[in-house]
Amino acid sequence: MDDTVDRWFLSRSERGNDHTRLYRDRPEDRAWTAGNDVVPLVHGGRYFPELLRRVNAMRAGDLLLFTDWRGDPDQLLDGPDSAVGTVLCRAAERGVIVKGLVWRSHLDRLSFSEQENRHLGEEINRAGGEVARDMRVRSGGSHHQKFVVLRHADRPELDVAFVGGIDLCHSRNDDVDHHGDVQRQPMAAVYGDRPPWHDLQVAIYGPAVSDVEDVFRERWEDPSPLNRNPLSRLADRLRGEDVDPSPLPPKLPPPPVRGNRTVQLLRTYPRKRPEFPFAPEGERTVARGYDKAVRLARSLVYVEDQYFWNAGIVACFTEALTANPSLHLIVVLPLYPDQDGRFSEPPNLVGRQHAVAAVRAAGGPRVGIYGIENHAGTPVYVHAKVGIIDDVWASVGSDNINRRSWTHDSELACAVIDETQDTREPRTIDGFACGARRFARDLRLELAAEHLDRAPDGVDDLSDPDVAFAAFADTAAALDRWHEAGKRGPRPPGRLRNYPAPDLSRRTLAWATPLYRVIYDPDGRPRGRGSVG
Repeated sequence: MDDTVDRWFLSRSERGNDHTRLYRDRPEDRAWTAGNDVVPLVHGGRYFPELLRRVNAMRAGDLLLFTDWRGDPDQLLDGPDSAVGTVLCRAAERGVIVKGLVWRSHLDRLSFSEQENRHLGEEINRAGGEVARDMRVRSGGSHHQKFVVLRHADRPELDVAFVGGIDLCHSRNDDVDHHGDVQRQPMAAVYGDRPPWHDLQVAIYGPAVSDVEDVFRERWEDPSPLNRNPLSRLADRLRGEDVDPSPLPPKLPPPPVRGNRTVQLLRTYPRKRPEFPFAPEGERTVARGYDKAVRLARSLVYVEDQYFWNAGIVACFTEALTANPSLHLIVVLPLYPDQDGRFSEPPNLVGRQHAVAAVRAAGGPRVGIYGIENHAGTPVYVHAKVGIIDDVWASVGSDNINRRSWTHDSELACAVIDETQDTREPRTIDGFACGARRFARDLRLELAAEHLDRAPDGVDDLSDPDVAFAAFADTAAALDRWHEAGKRGPRPPGRLRNYPAPDLSRRTLAWATPLYRVIYDPDGRPRGRGSVG
């Protein structure tokens, strides 16, 4: 196992950040944690009820930590009386130590979440918890991490961390049928009154929970002011808002070994002033982790992503496709941006146009790019951030494949290598005889079963990357033909549609490209840094 982990994961020196406490105590340059169980929770419809169950089981003296990009206090987790704000307030009232960091956000009139995030914090603070609105970001940036850590003072076997792309907010509570969340957030009209939402979180059990807690503690203990704007700080104080986070309780020992999955946390932090004390030059281990793993790919790279922007960012994919003529790439994207305004949609498509053109030029027919729709024909918004490489390395997180996520905003991803070999044929599809691993292959096949309308036990043939690539292509082609023929006859099985590459005019590119580069997909690296990492 060590040879496989050493080959695919970043060493501590490769991470490029000596200032973090994360993995500081590991021997021999190792930067990961073995002995965990990691369970995929595909969609909010699986994640939210599990989160509710776990929080409701917490007792006085237990510790609940969470971060969020957007938090809606009235978002229901699982039926009546399960609103996020209510559940967290009840935990605080019964003595659970509740601490939260939510992005302060930009103004609501710019389609952000300023008021929602403030109200969530106000509710929890009144109940005895402590939530801080954190604006310690690079100019124009955001805290995009979405994770929850539950530690139990005298029951460490119950400790769990949830990491991924699912915010505690509207539109996220969807399931495999993709009828959408009744509590919707405004989106492009093409997504309908209840926008279908495809997303992913993982539950981590075992010693790696302690690592996720370290990520929270580093941010919480940053001595910089939560907001650099003196007028905003004054307004916060007048409202009685928490502007000076109190100390966290002493850290508990790591939870006991729970399984045989090795976890490496990958992060993004920008270089900013005042600097992060735990990452003064920023951290780009998301970018470095993908770059290292993708360059090892030999058979199949599978990606689900909200954006997939920027030809420079996808260079590791194009170089791997060029170097390895047997390598295939499958990418699942939203068919349309989430906003359809005259001046907001084109900048969303600039980076996509360049990235799609780059990988198609490199891989030709070995590249398949798809969107998905539900059985009513409504496009499904793909918000998942998933990468699976040769059924060995898998990553789930808050990070998108674009310059903003890889250099500029705060992000957290969970990369997993399973010690358990998968016994389905072909047993090895990587180029180093590492062998397919259960977590990575099971996750890829679970997602494929949804997109292809197959039963969970009817996907073993897709273990073969060539079969999987052909199944995606054939399914999308059949559904495209059915639409083109006016939807006559029975609807073919599957939800995949071939993704039509954007084709923006030169005039549109002339005004949309500067907006894309400065506002939508900015660069958070130190000046003069030539590579993504």
